[in-house]
Amino acid sequence: MSQAEPLQPVGRIQALPDVITGVAQKGRRTTMTRRQAFHVQRMLSLLLLTASPLPLLAQTTSASETDAEEPILPDAQFEARLPKMEGNDPNAPLPSIDTWIDQQMPAQSAAPAELPAAVDPAEEQELAQPLPPLGSVTVPANEAKQDDPDAELPDVRYATRVEGFGKTGLDDEFRAESALFDGDGKADTATMVQQRAKADQELAVRLLYSQGYYDGTALASLDQGGDGTLTAVVSVTPGKRYKIGDIVINSQPTVPPGLVRESLPLKNGDYIIAANVEGAEANVALKLPENGYPFVEVGQRDILLDPQTVTGAYTLPVETGPRASFRKITTSGEDQAFGADHMEVIKRYKPGELYDSRKVDDLRKALVATGLFSSVAVDPVRTGEAGPDGTEYVDLHVDQDAGPPRTLAGEAGYGTGQGFRAEGTWTHRNLFPPEGALILGAIAGTQEQGASATFRRSNAGKRDKTFQTGITLNHQNYDAYEAYTAGINIGWARQSTPIFQKRWTYSYGAEILLTNEQVVIDPATADKTRRTYFIGGLPLQIGYDRSNDLLNPTKGFRANLRAEPEGSLQGNFSPYLRATFDLSGYYPVSDSLVIAARTRLGTISGVDRDDVAPSRRVYAGGGGSVRGFGYQELGPKDVNNDPIGGRSVNEFAVEGRYRFGNYGVVAFVDAGQVYESAIPKFSDMRYGVGVGGRFYTNFGPFRADIAMPINRQPGESKFAIYIGIGQAF
Repeated sequence: MSQAEPLQPVGRIQALPDVITGVAQKGRRTTMTRRQAFHVQRMLSLLLLTASPLPLLAQTTSASETDAEEPILPDAQFEARLPKMEGNDPNAPLPSIDTWIDQQMPAQSAAPAELPAAVDPAEEQELAQPLPPLGSVTVPANEAKQDDPDAELPDVRYATRVEGFGKTGLDDEFRAESALFDGDGKADTATMVQQRAKADQELAVRLLYSQGYYDGTALASLDQGGDGTLTAVVSVTPGKRYKIGDIVINSQPTVPPGLVRESLPLKNGDYIIAANVEGAEANVALKLPENGYPFVEVGQRDILLDPQTVTGAYTLPVETGPRASFRKITTSGEDQAFGADHMEVIKRYKPGELYDSRKVDDLRKALVATGLFSSVAVDPVRTGEAGPDGTEYVDLHVDQDAGPPRTLAGEAGYGTGQGFRAEGTWTHRNLFPPEGALILGAIAGTQEQGASATFRRSNAGKRDKTFQTGITLNHQNYDAYEAYTAGINIGWARQSTPIFQKRWTYSYGAEILLTNEQVVIDPATADKTRRTYFIGGLPLQIGYDRSNDLLNPTKGFRANLRAEPEGSLQGNFSPYLRATFDLSGYYPVSDSLVIAARTRLGTISGVDRDDVAPSRRVYAGGGGSVRGFGYQELGPKDVNNDPIGGRSVNEFAVEGRYRFGNYGVVAFVDAGQVYESAIPKFSDMRYGVGVGGRFYTNFGPFRADIAMPINRQPGESKFAIYIGIGQAF
């Protein structure tokens, strides 16, 4: 069979003889003879009897052409067959067609050649089916089953063929968006196939235009093979590809000159690719506000195509608006978290500084990071007042709506040797405005219980500076020690948040602890006694973070140093130093595989181990340390095989993290040891190996690890399980 004609929309009656259309289209009354009236009435009655849509008329036949044709019956015979009129009024109404047909039934039986034969029920069933979209296409499989009107029609099966994209590289993109391919070769009717083909024809042209093929055309058609198979064919002719010719920008002068053109990354000779053009224009709308023009407006481009040179002359109007500098912050909102004076503390620019939209975005993100707003918007506002260097002052207006200030938070985990541990906090983030929070916390676990109360003021007099003070009450009961501790602390810090991951972090402060602990007097006998320690310390911490994520880093590294000079406040003050250095790195082997490694070195110097409270000594083992061992299980032990802690530690770990979708698997090797000496010896290392699973969420990965020790010693666990949130390091 030859290729079908290009797809056309489903046909409808386009014209009828003038005796009918004259009334509808011209708005006037038309007189017709009784013969003409009979033809019209006969046509309408047949339409009603078949109850089938009329096929598309091949052409329009006028009334004059109809009259000129040879009549089927001579006028005399025709007049004889007409129903008799009562009276002689020529304008009397004709009898109903139903009455007339009943009267003529005998005549029809006698003269079958002159009147239509009765419609066969099977033919009537076939006539009731929807018209095929193309005259050359038939789909007999769509006949109703066993004359059941409720029977489901079988799917129309079709194949799809695309021709002509060639070197344009658009074939894959077309298939991804194609209605024909999306239908998987099935449709309810042939008309549906036709409409999909028409949509794909338009899609092909759009794709060609988007890549600069402005002479491109596409033609969709349906082919039906001799075996009845239906094939939708989309034929594409790309034509020539247009390039950018002259580039003209209509805008006001800028400082520096040519700022608009430099912000438009388009070059003469580049292909006219829609995405590149739109991206370049978006770059203008981005770069000008970063360089002092907050009110820039990019107009509608004009591209004039020249078929002779196959180029397009590109013109872009740009309304730059005034060059501006910052002045002050104003705010509004029915329910305000805090006023503009505290926003002045949070901002990172000075009044009179050249406007930069990046600093506006920074202020908005900093306000969001407070957690005190349900909605907040920051927009520049013209003042009309002259600023420095020929600029105009603009104010930043903050439209705010305070959110719920109270939150509940919690975390839970399990570790071999540490048991179950759950921690929850209740926070009122703005009990003491601005940003003065009260935090109440509680710890419940099989081996640890505690409570705390903390006052924290964020952005305390300076952006990102936090002041905090609080009290803690805690009870810990581990194999290494049992301690009842009360403490107070005060400190200042600059720490990372989920919104602002800072490169440099620090903290400093002071703490005082009063702790009553069970102490092993002699490891050889495991004799124990209780002692009370009164300790004061000055904790200091500095960190450097070049990783790409707080909870799930995949590249970069982190370094952290913590030093805490402390000592006993009982009797003579005896100071010593507790210090720890941590370093971790992350290397992406591929998009799915990351190699992570870490090391930790720790020391207590200036004091004997037995003069340090057991809860302040150095330990290793557990989920955040050397996996495969119980919590605090490594290092020196007493005769009962209970750990007693040490003064130094070295730890190492390497992980292979493989992620697939929202899931991941991890294989790891950990190593470490605790020593009684003040300096790590890097000897007698203990190793643990294991595997883990990860479930990635929008707040971080959920972690479950299982590990076992290498060369397990008496009293050590055969395996250890660790469950928590976030990666191990």
